[in-house]
Amino acid sequence: MAKRESVNFPGFSHANPIPNASRIGNIYMSSIISGRDPQTEVMPDALEDQISNIFAHLRSAMTAVGGSPDQIIKVNFWIGDPASGRQALNGEWEKMFPDPAARPARHTLALTSKGPSKVTCDFTAVLD
Repeated sequence: MAKRESVNFPGFSHANPIPNASRIGNIYMSSIISGRDPQTEVMPDALEDQISNIFAHLRSAMTAVGGSPDQIIKVNFWIGDPASGRQALNGEWEKMFPDPAARPARHTLALTSKGPSKVTCDFTAVLD
């Protein structure tokens, strides 16, 4: 069996002793990713900025293993108010995954956390 490898990427880290993502063979899964700014690691107030940052982290996570967003097979989002945030989420989604015939699966759930995060996500990818 292939050995598990912890993966961390620039601009994001966890306070707890967990990696940003983990890989076994060609299966690659992330821990929760928040919308902190990848340059400053400060959480912006605006939901749209947090969503934009999450998509930057998704790109960075895939680059860290020599992959691309095209290899992401599923993304789960947790958002404070899914109805009001859907437009911003869909806009970034369509930029990253412009081909409607080749988008990953997606599930959006309500975020119940009371912290500064208005949106979080995790993903699963299958690498070449």
